[in-house]
Amino acid sequence: MRNGVTIGQAAAFAGVTVKTVRHYHKLGLVAEPARDSSGYRRYGSAELLRLVQVRTLAAAGVPLAETGPLLDADAPRFTAALAEVDQQLTTRIEELEERRATLHRLADGNRALLPDHAVALLERFPALGFTEDQVAAAREGWVLAKALVPEGFDEYLVHVEQALLDSRFLDLSKRAAESAAWEPDDPRIDALATALADHYLAHPERLRIVTGLQARTEAATRYRLIAHHGEEQAPAAGRLAVLVEARLRAAGVRIPGRTEPAARPPSSLRTPVPGGGGRDRGVVEGKR
Repeated sequence: MRNGVTIGQAAAFAGVTVKTVRHYHKLGLVAEPARDSSGYRRYGSAELLRLVQVRTLAAAGVPLAETGPLLDADAPRFTAALAEVDQQLTTRIEELEERRATLHRLADGNRALLPDHAVALLERFPALGFTEDQVAAAREGWVLAKALVPEGFDEYLVHVEQALLDSRFLDLSKRAAESAAWEPDDPRIDALATALADHYLAHPERLRIVTGLQARTEAATRYRLIAHHGEEQAPAAGRLAVLVEARLRAAGVRIPGRTEPAARPPSSLRTPVPGGGGRDRGVVEGKR
């Protein structure tokens, strides 16, 4: 018998590829027709109808695993199933729209990863005298802080904003930023560390920048992940930070402990930068 059409013709009529038709056969969604006397499978109207139905449902977003039961269902079940698929598609559309919004925010790298409050603060830094590199370092530290300690990040930003009004604090912060270019054994580092620690201790509201982002769990681990980011590039900043930490700890300020051996030379120590437990590189340290 030569009634019907070949698989290639059937695929073309249904708007799919031959490979897709065979895949539908493999999944049991479309029955394979019998072969004619020449050995070719001939697709009749029933197979073509089923093929079009499967392709239409697949194009509408119905998973192939659900297509067979859906086509074999009675009218009420078919309607209910379509409603469920419609809800799934609505959810997917919302997810895709959110992804597209994220792509648009990527045009402004800050807003893709940080809340508006953080972005607004970063935008103020250049006018306060911080360089582009220092602002970038602050951005990186804040992205990590938000990811690792999200529960305290908004409050931390409030403390940073208040600190921007403290002229002495800003002056010390700029000096700390400059120190990143010094030699690790520069004697000015000791004096600067003392000045920073004294200012923190004399102004408890500034000290919250150091203590405000301590995670509730795995505090030391999260602290190091954030505070040690990029520290290898600035050994002088690392030494400044370890000195500030030591002075604050000696005064009773709780800062997550370090894991480095105590015998390591001070010039090779890598520690969190002052301020926000090392999280606020732009406001306090300025450099990694």
